Amino acid sequence: MTPLTIALLAFSMSADAFVASIAKGSRNQQTPSIATAVGRGLLFGTVETIAPLIGWLLGRAATRYVETWDHWIAFALLAGVGLHMIYVAFHNTDSAPRKRSAFTLVATAVGTSIDATAVGISLAFLDVNILAIALAIGAATFAMTTTGTLLGGVLGRRFGNIFEILGGVILVCMGIFILAEHTT
Repeated sequence: MTPLTIALLAFSMSADAFVASIAKGSRNQQTPSIATAVGRGLLFGTVETIAPLIGWLLGRAATRYVETWDHWIAFALLAGVGLHMIYVAFHNTDSAPRKRSAFTLVATAVGTSIDATAVGISLAFLDVNILAIALAIGAATFAMTTTGTLLGGVLGRRFGNIFEILGGVILVCMGIFILAEHTT
């Protein structure tokens, strides 16, 4: 994968965490402190770094059984996750303000990392540096979650779903690219 592809993947994997942080920021009556935003960024970034590594390990364990159609698996996982992100963006009706506990925040971080786990599985079938990719995803998630938390009040009301849709479209395009690369 090229540095540009890794960057696109990292930011598309961070889109749902970014949207979640925007939503959380937009639900608050006051702007969160920088410490709160950085703490949230560290939590989400750490979880998002670990998720593709777990997925990659699971995928590597299954590689020898599926080598002849691994590109189809990568395509299906990336396209499926991307289409799900787009679907959620159009069907998310959760706009009521709520107080969230630490448990809910951790559950949200884990929930937003499921797509990164699926991507990690698909990357196991390709010749990639998973550690570099996982660190890029974690760093992008840290930056986007921290920023989203701070800017949530403004961005959440205006652009929240656009970021989720963009991330989904990027993942679908990456799946198509992988499929085209291996079938031509």
